[in-house]
Amino acid sequence: MGKQAFEASLAEGGRHHGLARMAGEWAGTYKLWFEPDKLAGESTQRGSIRSIAGGRFLLHEYEGSFDGEPFSGAAILGHHIDEGTWESAWVDSFHTGTAIMFSAGPSADQCFSALGSYGDGQGGPRWGWRTEVEQPDADTLVITMFNITPDGDEAKAVETRYARVR
Repeated sequence: MGKQAFEASLAEGGRHHGLARMAGEWAGTYKLWFEPDKLAGESTQRGSIRSIAGGRFLLHEYEGSFDGEPFSGAAILGHHIDEGTWESAWVDSFHTGTAIMFSAGPSADQCFSALGSYGDGQGGPRWGWRTEVEQPDADTLVITMFNITPDGDEAKAVETRYARVR
C-alpha cells in the first residue's frame, strides 16, 4: 500500500473515510437467534469504536449480556487496499470461546461485509459466519452477523443496533 493510496482512501468517499465515520461511543440493542427466525433473547449493548494505527483500522470494544450473563468482545475492522477486501479479527467471551475469527470479503460495496468460519467443536465440517456493518446515517450503526450451515443455508444470528452516544 502506498502513502497516496491510503490518503485517497481517507478522503471523502474512500473506504477508510467510511470506517472513520464509525468512531465514537455507542449504545443500543443486541438480539440473538440460535435458530432461524426464532429470537432467543434481546438486551442492551454498549460499544466504543476508535481508530487505531493511524486510521488504518478500527477497534470495536463492546459489552452486553445474554440471559443475565455478561459478555464482552473486540473486533478489529479494516480495508486492505492492495487486496480490495474488508478484513476483521473478532474475539468474544460468548461467541468465539478461545478462538480468533478471521474474516474477509470483497469491498466492491461501501458496506463492510466479511466471511469467516468456525468449527463445530466435534471435528465436523466448518460453519460460515458473515458479518455486515452498515451506517445508514452518522448516528446509527447496525452490525448483523449471519450463521451459515455447511450446506450453505444462511440465517441471522446476531443483530446490534447502535445509536451514537458521542
